[in-house]
Amino acid sequence: MTLEEAAQQADALAAAGDQKALATLRSQWDEELEHAARSSDYRVRAHAYRAIAQFRFRQKLELVRRGLQDESPAARGSALISLEGLSRDHPGDVNGMRALLHELATNDANTAVRRLAIVCLKNGSPQRETILVLGGLADDDEQDAELRKTAKAVAGALTKRANTR
Repeated sequence: MTLEEAAQQADALAAAGDQKALATLRSQWDEELEHAARSSDYRVRAHAYRAIAQFRFRQKLELVRRGLQDESPAARGSALISLEGLSRDHPGDVNGMRALLHELATNDANTAVRRLAIVCLKNGSPQRETILVLGGLADDDEQDAELRKTAKAVAGALTKRANTR
């Protein structure tokens, strides 16, 4: 079985609520996942970062953080997808990486990575600084139209959440 197949199996186990089998699969693939995240091949690293969320491997958040700083846009994107999935019920994950997400959202050379960083920010707490960053991106006519649309939607959702507190 490959790491990709194991990650798909882990995702199915998590969806079925079989925590015991998921924990067993995690322990079997822990070292392989760590090794893959350190591969010289960006495709292998990208699969590893994506697998972290499929395994629901919350203990690997520091590995995800490293993925956000990877030289490859594909690996950064996969790490962002993992962070988004892991942070849906845990806003602290986004809050702990907020500065890095702001940097990716505003300055990454890859537009898809920038949009993924913006999407991740929706899972964090509605902090004023984030809403201002996203508002600035949404209002900047020099930005990609889809990026502006995503920033506007996430800023609106965070503002709404902030106002219902």
